[in-house]
Amino acid sequence: MYTLISMDISVEGFKLVGAGLATIGLVGAGTGVGFVFGSLISAISRNPMMKPELFKMAILGFALTEAVGLLALMMAFLILFR
Repeated sequence: MYTLISMDISVEGFKLVGAGLATIGLVGAGTGVGFVFGSLISAISRNPMMKPELFKMAILGFALTEAVGLLALMMAFLILFR
């Protein structure tokens, strides 16, 4: 009985470690979003006439970057609650 309880605790610990490691992808998503909008500000300051087209491209880049972050968060939740 003692080994069964010990085994269950170690599995829960490994789940927590795995979920924590899975959230590392959120750091990359945050960096990517900052890079996208920083580049947008730089591009608009160089050529203000292109603002509507540049903004559309920046929103597309934001959406794709956030999708990667949400996938990483989903993996962390799957590891924790499965």
